[in-house]
Amino acid sequence: MFLYCHGIYYMIKVKTFLSVMFSSEGASPSEVRDRLMQIGMSAVKGNYDFTYEWDKEPDIEMLLMLANKIHAALKGMDVIFSIETI
Repeated sequence: MFLYCHGIYYMIKVKTFLSVMFSSEGASPSEVRDRLMQIGMSAVKGNYDFTYEWDKEPDIEMLLMLANKIHAALKGMDVIFSIETI
């Protein structure tokens, strides 16, 4: 994705942000982090817990494939997650 401003094109990387809600009965935060990092997510601090940076602008199928990978990685860990792609 490109942004045009004052005669200059800037390349903007598309990112998917992930928020995780933990349960005291589920996996530890460090176990969740390790699983998510195995599928290419990066831990961040701020409004979100993890991010995934796309090499190119994703279509709906690519977004669904990432959501499915996240779902599979977190299965059985007793956590809830939400994603947002910007």
